[in-house]
Amino acid sequence: MRRLAMAAKICISDGMTFTDNEGRMIIAIDGPAAAGKGTLSRQIAETYGFHHLDTGLTYRATAKALLDAGLPLDDEAVAERMALAVELAGLDRDVLSAHEIGEAASKIAVMPAVRRALVEAQRAFSKRLPGTVLDGRDIGTVVCPDAPVKLYVTASPEVRARRRHDEILSKGDSADFDAIFADVKKRDERDMGRADSPLKPADDAHLLDTSEMSIEAAFLAAKALVDAALTK
Repeated sequence: MRRLAMAAKICISDGMTFTDNEGRMIIAIDGPAAAGKGTLSRQIAETYGFHHLDTGLTYRATAKALLDAGLPLDDEAVAERMALAVELAGLDRDVLSAHEIGEAASKIAVMPAVRRALVEAQRAFSKRLPGTVLDGRDIGTVVCPDAPVKLYVTASPEVRARRRHDEILSKGDSADFDAIFADVKKRDERDMGRADSPLKPADDAHLLDTSEMSIEAAFLAAKALVDAALTK
């Protein structure tokens, strides 16, 4: 794994290929919750005119469909049917960001059948031209292992909890930092410890630690890598 320094000095291996086997540009961005990968992914997609998919929303959309229909969250076959029916064009971040939907999504995300169904949809999305940016937990390792550009965006649990805490407060809601910190650590343990598609950086991913970086600094570091890829 390559590390991106705060000064955004990029080390690129000789002979590296920057399009997939069919000539598309795919940028895979993985990382734990609240590391900043979503914001970074949207910025990159907008900058280059690429299509963007927050793959976490596909799990949330599946969970919402189950909740809306009053269906159980522990029936894998039912959850799989809902996953197969998810429309990527209809993902509404504001609606799907509700806490109860996130809790439900965490329960179905460990189901192999659900993951298989959504991974297929995510792979189909990645083939869009002129290029795509996908962010999630297993893009570089499972969904798009041949992605030409892979980033693993992370930050310390304390920093990520503080960001989530501040985000909630900025919306006028109350927030308990200790509870959020505990939840961040719990999610990390669940994501990294699951048997199917655990959260981990791809061997050829570039590591971007945003613990002490501003949003702009993180974007410039990532952009330098993508720029280098596009000029090859």
